[in-house]
Amino acid sequence: MCLFSSFYPDEIKESAYVIDYEALFDKGYRGIIYDIDNTLVMHGYPADERAIALMETLKQIGFKVTLLSNNKEGRVKMFNDAVNVNYIFKADKPMKKGYLKAMDIMDTDASTTVFIGDQLFTDVWGAKRCGIKNILVKPIDPHEEIQIVLKRKLEAIVLFFYYRRKKYTKLKDR
Repeated sequence: MCLFSSFYPDEIKESAYVIDYEALFDKGYRGIIYDIDNTLVMHGYPADERAIALMETLKQIGFKVTLLSNNKEGRVKMFNDAVNVNYIFKADKPMKKGYLKAMDIMDTDASTTVFIGDQLFTDVWGAKRCGIKNILVKPIDPHEEIQIVLKRKLEAIVLFFYYRRKKYTKLKDR
């Protein structure tokens, strides 16, 4: 087992906007937990038309949605005012408590919940610690604060081994 495997995402997608949500619903998932910044919109931005439309689509499919952010309430509420879902601020990701609270709010459990976010060491790791299916998406904006840029360099190392393992597994399965 690789040292980095506890940070490996279950899936990687180009964007939160290209995920087949109906397929997830058909597989039995009923709750989606989202990070906001660089997952749904650029860092600090309000919900845009694309984010609003996605949340409406998810509600029509039958999903319950909760935003899980390490940001202060003002930032999270500003985004949520346009999308009108559940939210948790100052979540202390990757600590388990925010993820567990989100599932409690949505009345789901780890087997019926998906987490979608753009960072391995907060979003993905926290979801994995709770047994939640997780999808890593590429960050919307490559221009980030210095502490995030440094984390991205470490994430690149983890993803190198993730892709190497994935390639090896494919070859082994032939």
